[in-house]
Amino acid sequence: MPERWAYKKGLLETGNGMYAWLQPDGGWGWSNAGLVVDGGESLLVDTLFDARLTRDMLASMADAAGVKANEIGNLVNTHANGDHTHGNGLCTNAEVIASAASAREMEVTTPEVMQGFINAAPSMGETGEYIQAIFGAFDFNDVAEKLPTKTFSGEMQLQVGGKNVNLTEVGPAHTRGDVLVHVPADRTVFTGDILFIEGTPIMWAGPVANWIRACDLIIEMDAEAIVPGHGPITDTKGVKKVQEYLNYINQEAQKRFDAGLSVRDAAHDISLGDYEAWGDAERIVVNVDTLYREFDATKEPTDIGELFSLMAEIKRSH
Repeated sequence: MPERWAYKKGLLETGNGMYAWLQPDGGWGWSNAGLVVDGGESLLVDTLFDARLTRDMLASMADAAGVKANEIGNLVNTHANGDHTHGNGLCTNAEVIASAASAREMEVTTPEVMQGFINAAPSMGETGEYIQAIFGAFDFNDVAEKLPTKTFSGEMQLQVGGKNVNLTEVGPAHTRGDVLVHVPADRTVFTGDILFIEGTPIMWAGPVANWIRACDLIIEMDAEAIVPGHGPITDTKGVKKVQEYLNYINQEAQKRFDAGLSVRDAAHDISLGDYEAWGDAERIVVNVDTLYREFDATKEPTDIGELFSLMAEIKRSH
């Protein structure tokens, strides 16, 4: 990747009114966002996990691009997770756009749920320590909620000044309604959490085949700047690595499902090889659980608390 796109905290202009907001190390909650500016118009791609973080980002964007928060015309949420939505309300005049599936999911994935998790952590032993370690830096009492004001399914086209911006729904995959934001003229795509670069993808929804196809679609876009939901800006090589991980865990989980292993035992048994070096490797637990539900449609979803307990266990064992 170009040296000028080094992975460091803050706003990075990739060229011609295109910006990425990066938050190393890209782990739990440390998400990226984007800004498209042209002809006095603007579009924001995602907000952050709490209002303080989002205020800092919007202030930097105002300084660098001359776009104040109340002047942002459109805000696209790539999916429903709070680390991409909890600052929406700071863009007071923006049309908030998301897939219809994401909008439904946002109604139930509230910051109160996250704060409840944090409040319960001290009584949860080692699992609570893990939850505090990954989410304790965020303030879920200081959020700016705003649900989507416009939704779509499939595809949607927007104009930002003279730039065409294409929204393509590729979920369910990471979540129920993932969306890619593509600016063809500037060879840029904001992928949301379809891409975790140098970090482990987490598949809350599936099916895995949708996610693998979404990677193919990103590669076909032939973008120069591929801005992931987490991690450094990447290129098609980075996309292919994510795709390879998804294919690998799909195959390995299937073997263990066929052999009758539990989700816990399969997550412990799968050798991650080079993927072990990726951040948050313990997410293998959620990925195996989601894949098992794909292999057996009668399997009930595992309780979220149990999933985090298993991830804490995996984390301690490596």
